Amino acid sequence: MRHPHTRTARRTVVGALAAGLLCTTGLAVPAVAAPAPAASARDSVTPTRADGLALTPPMGFNNWNSTNCRAEFDEAMVKGIADLFVTKGLKDAGYQYVNLDDCWALPARDANGKLVPDPVRFPGGIGAVADYVHSKGLKLGIYTSAGTKTCNNAGFPGALGHEYSDAQQFADWGVDYLKYDNCNNQGVDARLRYTIMRDALKATGRPIVYSICEWGQNKPWEWAADVGHLWRTTDDISDNWGSMLSILKQNLPLAPYAGPGHWNDPDMLEVGNGGMTDTEYRTHFSMWSVMAAPLLIGSDLRKASEATLDILGNREVVTVDQDPLGRQGAVVSSEDGRWVVAKEMKDGSRAVALFNETGSPQRIATTARAVGLPGAAAYTLRDLWEHRSYNTAGTISATVPAHGTVLVRVQPDRHWAANPPAVELGLDGSLLLEAGRPATLTTTVTDLGRTPATRVSVSLTGPAGWTVRPESAVRAPAVATGKTLRTRWTVTAPAGTPTGSYDLTLRASHRSPGGVRVDSALTLATGVVVRPPTGTSYLSDLPWLSAANGYGPVERDTSNGESAAGDGHPITLGGVVYAKGLGVHADSAVEFYTGASCRTVTADVGVDDEKDGRGTVAFEIWADGRKAAATGVLTNAMGARPLSADVSGAQVVRLVVTDGGDGIDSDHADWADARLVC
Repeated sequence: MRHPHTRTARRTVVGALAAGLLCTTGLAVPAVAAPAPAASARDSVTPTRADGLALTPPMGFNNWNSTNCRAEFDEAMVKGIADLFVTKGLKDAGYQYVNLDDCWALPARDANGKLVPDPVRFPGGIGAVADYVHSKGLKLGIYTSAGTKTCNNAGFPGALGHEYSDAQQFADWGVDYLKYDNCNNQGVDARLRYTIMRDALKATGRPIVYSICEWGQNKPWEWAADVGHLWRTTDDISDNWGSMLSILKQNLPLAPYAGPGHWNDPDMLEVGNGGMTDTEYRTHFSMWSVMAAPLLIGSDLRKASEATLDILGNREVVTVDQDPLGRQGAVVSSEDGRWVVAKEMKDGSRAVALFNETGSPQRIATTARAVGLPGAAAYTLRDLWEHRSYNTAGTISATVPAHGTVLVRVQPDRHWAANPPAVELGLDGSLLLEAGRPATLTTTVTDLGRTPATRVSVSLTGPAGWTVRPESAVRAPAVATGKTLRTRWTVTAPAGTPTGSYDLTLRASHRSPGGVRVDSALTLATGVVVRPPTGTSYLSDLPWLSAANGYGPVERDTSNGESAAGDGHPITLGGVVYAKGLGVHADSAVEFYTGASCRTVTADVGVDDEKDGRGTVAFEIWADGRKAAATGVLTNAMGARPLSADVSGAQVVRLVVTDGGDGIDSDHADWADARLVC
């Protein structure tokens, strides 16, 4: 859970309890190098628990992201979630655990030191809830903290010093899963605290999956494989693109440490909570599955849309996550926001994610050899979101929408010829248009298969009132392996079209040698833009093309407040207050259209004073695909630093803030007095 009020007090050492425990351990934890360890590092990881639990990543539900501590979190709600697991097909898809988070107990233990379930929320007690959940063929999870209190500011009792008593209560109630948080830990060594609870759970004799939630602060991937079944690798996730992306990037390098019974946990799923688009949620779900992450639904299933249930219930994607070999996907390539991540599967196939981090469509490509498959005449390629199979000569590629992911499963297959050839739809040229001015685009249809695509045709359509006219051939009798049908189009948005994003839809049809017709489509988000004014302008006064942020929205002329728009403060760096600028939170990227008519970007940059000495970030200015300027890592104590970049000739300028390499906690970054000269 994310509790900002606890962040400055998590490590406070208090009294004799901490002193008595601290003297019992002298553990030293080695550092992890920045690059991912070599595959051989898998063999040197701490031996895992041999209890047969969590042999695949746990799947289920946790209420925190959807209900927090509100009154609606109660016995009826939990039983209702169990019912929905059954009626909505989630149980059949593999979801198993219905997990209670914080606020289930009273703030005080009873006279015997026992935990007391809140009688208003859970009038029948936790045991009755467990019985109901078990009656549905599901399992119940519960929450506490490895501290004197849990994370909620109401002060619910934690398990530090009560491990064996609390574990026995959980077992007596029929609990199957424990999430063990890290708040109010009194500075006691993490490895010691979490190991004591491991032993306490084991002493009950009940099989209980043990989830270590210490936020990755002590690199649990290095020591927890024989302590817990899963461990959080990062701070808490939030329901926005920047947060999800930051956590994804922190978890990806840890692939060698995951396996059956010991999983990296990048936190719960936000799918369906409303802060991201369905495209972004499909990316979230795809990448968590490729990373063999636990799949714990964090949205309110009572209100879930069909689109949300379709994502969560995609059994082909779930199968990737639950593959019994237990490999976490490894990064094959990552260049300019174009990611290829491949996961070895038990049957020898590879699940391959083509992930587009950027704010515009990108062609992302790899090969069967590059993802670890042996040479073959051809391969079967299965699109796990389209649920269709194709043959490929070895190329694995797609034009991936902004923030999108194409997830495929590829394998050598002697029956490959039974599938039609894969074709890739794409676009050459910019998708930025000025209203009233004709723009030329070129679409592509490329045969990736071993067999030719025949009777190929293509069309391009835009919003009502737009003119879309082909200037070259839209049909071809055949397109051979590796060849492309290119069609040039003139596209005009009517004069007066408001700035913003509009969809162009590219459709293609082709037939396999056996006559099977295959229809495909690609939606391209086109930006209608206005050329910036001549002279010097504040960037906070100009419209941006896209904006992604770690927490909350990008703010104009205030700092970032992490939540709703307008909740920031005056931009302040090193005691200097700025009236103009952009307030962001790492990881962040803000794009502006410059139309090759601007010369320079300037700003004073730094971590806002409101973070009281915390926060580390790095600023970058990009001109199209070129990094035009960068600061290196800046801390809060450094105050404002001037940053200037030559952006001459660039169509798009992108302002980027990264987290400085230590996670995004407190990374309130300011582009103070940011100006554009055109």
